[in-house]
Amino acid sequence: MSKKYICVHGHFYQPPRENPWLNKVEMQESAYPYHDWNHRINAECYVRNSASRILGDEGKIQAIMNNYAWMSFNIGPTLLAWMENETPETYEAILEADKQSMETFSGHGAALAQAFNHLIMPLANERDQETQVIWGIEDFRTRYGREPEGMWLGETAVNTSVLEMLAKHGIKFTILSPYQAKRVRKIGTTEWQDATDAKVNTRRAYTCKLPSGNEISLFFYDGPASQAVAFEGLLNNGEGFADRLRGQLKNNDDLELVNIATDGESYGHHHKLGEMALSYCLHSLEQDDNINLTIYGEFLEKFPPEYEAEILENTSWSCYHGVERWRSDCGCNTGGNGDWNQKWREPLRQTFDDVREKLIVLYEEQMEPYTSNPWGVRNKYIQVILNREQTNVKNFLTENFGNELSEEDEVNLLKLLEMQYHAMLMYTSCGWFFDEVTGIESMQDIFYATRAIQLAEEISGDKYEPEFVESLKDIPSNIPEYGNAYKAYEMHVKPMELDMIRVGAHYAISSVFEEFPEEVTLYNFSATSKASHYYEAGKQRLIIARTEFRSDITWEKVDISYAVLYMGDHHIFGGVRQYISSEALEDLHSRMSTFFEKGNIYEIFNLMDTHFGNHNYSFWHLFRDEQHLIMKQVMENNLTGAEGAMQQLYDNTYPLLKTFQEINMRVPSRLKLPVEMAVNNRLVKELKKKEFNFKKLVKQIKSAVAIDANLDLVTLDYLVDRKLTEKILILEKDPANLSLLHEINSMVRMIDETPVNPEKWEVQNITFGIKEDHYEEMLKKSENGDETAEAWIEAFHELEESVNLVVE
Repeated sequence: MSKKYICVHGHFYQPPRENPWLNKVEMQESAYPYHDWNHRINAECYVRNSASRILGDEGKIQAIMNNYAWMSFNIGPTLLAWMENETPETYEAILEADKQSMETFSGHGAALAQAFNHLIMPLANERDQETQVIWGIEDFRTRYGREPEGMWLGETAVNTSVLEMLAKHGIKFTILSPYQAKRVRKIGTTEWQDATDAKVNTRRAYTCKLPSGNEISLFFYDGPASQAVAFEGLLNNGEGFADRLRGQLKNNDDLELVNIATDGESYGHHHKLGEMALSYCLHSLEQDDNINLTIYGEFLEKFPPEYEAEILENTSWSCYHGVERWRSDCGCNTGGNGDWNQKWREPLRQTFDDVREKLIVLYEEQMEPYTSNPWGVRNKYIQVILNREQTNVKNFLTENFGNELSEEDEVNLLKLLEMQYHAMLMYTSCGWFFDEVTGIESMQDIFYATRAIQLAEEISGDKYEPEFVESLKDIPSNIPEYGNAYKAYEMHVKPMELDMIRVGAHYAISSVFEEFPEEVTLYNFSATSKASHYYEAGKQRLIIARTEFRSDITWEKVDISYAVLYMGDHHIFGGVRQYISSEALEDLHSRMSTFFEKGNIYEIFNLMDTHFGNHNYSFWHLFRDEQHLIMKQVMENNLTGAEGAMQQLYDNTYPLLKTFQEINMRVPSRLKLPVEMAVNNRLVKELKKKEFNFKKLVKQIKSAVAIDANLDLVTLDYLVDRKLTEKILILEKDPANLSLLHEINSMVRMIDETPVNPEKWEVQNITFGIKEDHYEEMLKKSENGDETAEAWIEAFHELEESVNLVVE
């Protein structure tokens, strides 16, 4: 058997983007047409690697492959948590791939664990290092149902203490850059060979003997080949990719492992269709009798290290200066801003270190009455992070603190542990990786620090924020409008900070536009309505009510009363405060309703000022997604009349526009722009209907093309693709439905006659699945004279052809 092995590793990771108070990623307009960048990157990369195409000679899809089952990979725990909630089809495909890989690779799974939230481990204190490893292992064990063999370190940042921590907790190996090797030697010999400047032989496994007496295996990836994947266009061609990896092997009988490691996002996000190059490469290598496709755990079992290695301390794969990129102005940056510096990095880390040290003191003091092992309890808190159901949290509290806890004790303990959770999230490495402290990655870490500080203040009653704010003022920004990090904090972080009253304000304002049930969940809060009075007069609406809120994270409760006056559009005025008494609420209700019925709005405002004091809220206090939703409603209402006028303009001037086109004369923009708005608006509205006429849609598109109207193809492609997917999903449940198959073919034919170009990705997947599961059965029926089956085969071949599948 060949002694030549190849392993491809992908590090799939995105920094957490959740609002720390809502545990939810809010809308990001720059990711359009997707809700946020996680969804967009999932569509471009994560889900695509679970069903990647292998093309035949004519460019037709001949196979669909789950890349994760044939490569080594790790996916960050915070990203996996997002996937589980937001894209379960991707999440399940990844878990299934790991199971499949165990059948292929001698019982070893393709997935590796990762230190929990991608902080730079050598810069963390020992307690945080341990928690990161324990949380990473427990997260892996819970999701994949097995023990991890290897663990990926954020930025491959490493030193001896980090390796000691991995070995202590049973991790067998990790992956490093060739530039992180210091020296190597054959086990049993005394003479070391210099391995600095990537002189290490990356084609074998190494063991690293640690001061404690423990050992851990190391793999150093092939630097030039990995670099070519990430930055040199190697993913432009799958055959070239496979040949490059083959070419790294020597033409001899020696045992060799060619292994590469890159960001997983290279395969589809950074490089469009990169996942297909990966599929072709993996498939080609797997079919090659002279090569064994493998993963690290399998290789390690088959070929235990014959060499040992020592590492260069405090190094990483993306900083020439070691780990300085995450604590100093070392010169490493993403480029493109030549006059910028990163002098902000050191004071940002120092600010967070100061916060961490203060919170350590608070945590230990507050935990002392409850436990003698506060850090052991923090290590176990991952059980709650992974499952916040009330029963599970209750069991955690009982197991660690006994069953004599009061409600106040429970809230206090959960706040302390959440404080520690966010105190580690604030060190997520992306906050220092880029060039500017006011960028979204650094601000996200400041979000986490702010949440930790808020919890500390609620727990202790002391003020932690003022000193934090003063530190932010000393962190310089490269952008003159900011000047320092504090300005960005004021503009972007403080407006997002929530307490229970602000959550109540969101609920109160939202209730103007949506009728909530008596009990409802809003993000990670539960709301129970206690009393509600609603009045309406034309556009104006008035709500006076009482609702109890409970945090599903800290179990904190607050009972609030509120009044909201809606004046139309986005003009909303609300007052919110903690509930006083039924008498006070009823008095407010009686007086406000009387004024409302009389149209005396001025007196309602006076009552709000008197009853609620400074706790006044408006449209601007809604969470981002709801702001967008309401603004869309307001826009739709306001544009109704304008749309009619634009449509009339389109109808009246269409012949004129055709004439402009025929004589090749430029259409005046004052005429063309409103017509294009009318065209695109009508098409989008048609596509958003639950039931719509596809023929009518295509006719409208062709009419627009005839006058050379600029179509919003980004939106139209996306919406048409969704409509096709809806239809094919129905066919998937009833694959023998010939009339539906004909309807889908008709839709595809009509769309192909227009400039609209839906991706058909999901349509291809389902069509391929129907072929695998049902085609043979229908073919046999057809061969036995079943005319319906014969017609089905013919129609199915048309569908295969139209979605670029190989037709047999």
